[in-house]
Amino acid sequence: MQVTCPVCKKKTTWEENPWRPFCSERCKLIDLGKWASEEYKVPGEEAEEKEEKEKKETDN
Repeated sequence: MQVTCPVCKKKTTWEENPWRPFCSERCKLIDLGKWASEEYKVPGEEAEEKEEKEKKETDN
């Protein structure tokens, strides 16, 4: 099965690929670095908003 590397967009195989879904260790490390430097973020509530919401729920 052919897949596209999410970093460099090259076609690579899924089977027997130790770095899947990436085409190489280099692309895997680039992606990891983006997560570590917070270039990628998962949307969610801000910490203060969450604390205020929890406080309101416990006050009732």
